[in-house]
Amino acid sequence: QVQLVESGGGLVQPGGSLRLSCVASGTIFSINDMSWYRQVPGKERELVATITYTGTTNYAASVKGRFTISRDNAKNTVFLQMHSLKPEDTAVYYCNSLYVLTKQNDWGQGTQVTVSS
Repeated sequence: QVQLVESGGGLVQPGGSLRLSCVASGTIFSINDMSWYRQVPGKERELVATITYTGTTNYAASVKGRFTISRDNAKNTVFLQMHSLKPEDTAVYYCNSLYVLTKQNDWGQGTQVTVSS
């Protein structure tokens, strides 16, 4: 059973930084594409960033240049470094794994990020 556990969310002032982490278990982490999504109440969950199992990264236009996704396969962990945070970045952030061999898709429980003064 795949488990994804996020951490690192919290309250930060506009312009501040946060680093989210997601630790995976129950899967061969190195052959998962890993993504971060976010969701605010009343809106659909949106893709923020993806890092493929080969290390290719992609970002939503709204976060490009401010957020960086990375992975440490030795620690089964994916990170989302967020800089220059804006109030509109406020959301619950979810970790997602896609096992490339079977396309099995799994989600973490989410971590709240609030950007407010």
